[in-house]
Amino acid sequence: MARAGEPYHYDRTQRGFHWLMAALILVALGIGIYAAWQVPGTSPRRELLDLHKSIGLTVLLLLPLRLVYRLIAGEPAYRAPPSRSAHLAAKAAHASLYALMLLLPVSGYVYSAAGGYGLPWFGVLSFPRLVPVDKALSLAGYAAHYWIAWGVGIVLGIHVLAVAWHAWIRRDEVMGRMWPRRAARG
Repeated sequence: MARAGEPYHYDRTQRGFHWLMAALILVALGIGIYAAWQVPGTSPRRELLDLHKSIGLTVLLLLPLRLVYRLIAGEPAYRAPPSRSAHLAAKAAHASLYALMLLLPVSGYVYSAAGGYGLPWFGVLSFPRLVPVDKALSLAGYAAHYWIAWGVGIVLGIHVLAVAWHAWIRRDEVMGRMWPRRAARG
């Protein structure tokens, strides 16, 4: 059941985590794709990859904060609950997104750390190398990072299609749960 004064919507902090992390992930994906087309070892590739790593490590640092807050704050009620199968599909999709948000930066970290590459965070500090420099491990990290990135792209595409389906076909409240509340809405 929804609480008085805050019905049917995620709170401001949950929405902030959602949109901030969505923006960071999309930017990191775009930078990563663009950097892949640049000549290895040259500028701007090095700088782009440093920014890509910084953003990815930021996502990795934000993820546990987001998960803990989600566990504390919970999920808002629905006016009209979705079917059991739709609710289970949404839970599975969200679990997949959370797993991918963890695995993508971890695999990128392993690729970079094991490859002997730097682990910068916006030029302010460098993350410690927690794995040995190991070419085979770096290659495994690269392969995992590459395929997990594809997984993120696919799951995000499905997520966006589901949002569009709820907004424009079902015309239900699902999309509005993550948007800021409007004064006229309940």
